[in-house]
Amino acid sequence: MNVLSTPVARRFRLAALGLALTAGAVGCKDFLDVAPQGQLTEDQIKTDPAAAQKLVDGVYNVLYLGGFGADTHGLQYVVLTDVASDDSDKGSTPQDYGPALEVDNFTLNSTNAIVNNTWQGYFQGVNRANQALDKIPLSPAPDATKNRLLGEVRFLRGYFYFNLVRFFGGVPKLDRVPAASEINDPALQRRATAQEIYQLVISDLRFAVDNLPLKGATETGRATKAAAQAMLAKVYLYQKDYQKAYDLTSEIVQGRSGNYGLLPSYENIWREVGANSEESVFEIQTGINASCNNSAVNLYTVSQGPRAGGRGGWADLGFGFNTPTQQLADAYEPGDKRRAGTIIFINPTAPAGQRSVGTVLWDGFRIPTKDSVENFRYSYKAYHSRTKERNCGNNDYLPKNIRVLRYAEVLLIQAEAAAQLGNTAAAQTALNLVRARAGLAARPATVANIWLERRVELALEHDRFFDLVRQESVQPGRIVPLFAAQGKTFTKGKNELFPIPQQQIDLSGGQLGQNPGY
Repeated sequence: MNVLSTPVARRFRLAALGLALTAGAVGCKDFLDVAPQGQLTEDQIKTDPAAAQKLVDGVYNVLYLGGFGADTHGLQYVVLTDVASDDSDKGSTPQDYGPALEVDNFTLNSTNAIVNNTWQGYFQGVNRANQALDKIPLSPAPDATKNRLLGEVRFLRGYFYFNLVRFFGGVPKLDRVPAASEINDPALQRRATAQEIYQLVISDLRFAVDNLPLKGATETGRATKAAAQAMLAKVYLYQKDYQKAYDLTSEIVQGRSGNYGLLPSYENIWREVGANSEESVFEIQTGINASCNNSAVNLYTVSQGPRAGGRGGWADLGFGFNTPTQQLADAYEPGDKRRAGTIIFINPTAPAGQRSVGTVLWDGFRIPTKDSVENFRYSYKAYHSRTKERNCGNNDYLPKNIRVLRYAEVLLIQAEAAAQLGNTAAAQTALNLVRARAGLAARPATVANIWLERRVELALEHDRFFDLVRQESVQPGRIVPLFAAQGKTFTKGKNELFPIPQQQIDLSGGQLGQNPGY
């Protein structure tokens, strides 16, 4: 029996939840270079100890979804996280990619393709996870191995649902493979509350904390105990459970034993040399396989590269999306080393009679002045060198690891939780470790200062929009003026969430309800 086979009627019924029964991308790292889940039979899982591992690796592969179809970490993810925030604008030419412009201006509705593709991508991840959780117990592998595999899958499912609830609020709660008798059950299509989804996320991550190994005791790139602790601490921050967030981050800080720390060179975090460094808590693995095929998230890097935009004169580096705002550039204090490591600044056109060398990147690549470039600023964190970092020449799949959790964020979660608990000394220590790496003097660890530090430390790392919504729930009245300063109208009670895709509502037979205001 093929473990992903289902009756045709069931496939159509579950299509509303984005549960595509396809295998997805195959990764280049050893633990991602596996047969698709759909090629495994139940008999193989029962007799081959390695088969369960392949099921797990198929869940990791969902992290690669990008392009213009189902998406978890590609351009569409970038749009719903960075472009939706005050840290960046859509970029590229003014009318390029209308759905992204709608997100940027808060004019999107339920037919926006980006929200539908994001829904599909993350529910594919949930589906893969549930299939794996259903079959791993059948494996003849030792119980300790099975618990580790279950921990990895539940970490990933918790992460998928954490993003889903932040994008959409309450969504259908699928914590198992539906039985044949449930094919036509409307309950599968209805939305659970956001709090119910958060409880599922917490349950998954707690299991992962209890069953995952420490960094160094498992293959590089797999989920670890600290990754689960950090993700759970972040979830508790959203839940305003500051004591639990503080306790979890303190466990990581106190027990890091050389596994975790702040990489001395901030700009190196996003280069190949910084992949899986001491700074890394969890990142999406990429690379080059034996036949020299880039393995990466489709269009993640090239979509954010500097663009000529028809101005000509040079071989540009990408599509030009996700351009940092002037407000972000102005948010850095004088002397903050992170500014130059985060933003590629395009030099203005030289005055008549003067010569300009343009902008020279760290690898020596020269970008001309503004007269030959579409936008003034681009993301340095998304840049992957074509000459100094490994790749096979396919710009759509440049092998850049995506940093999901870093040690600096662990410190900032600890600082914010400590500040909210009134533990000023602990908040001060954690905050100023991050500032010292940036070349900045200590400052008081108020919640406002910690929020500002999160912005400049984690800029263009796909968390700012979520952070603003979370901070608004703590300090009402904060979010609207920030967007108004950019000429954008953020409507409270509506724009905290994205619309439930109309295609999914239709496929559910109207069982899925819409978010307010859409």
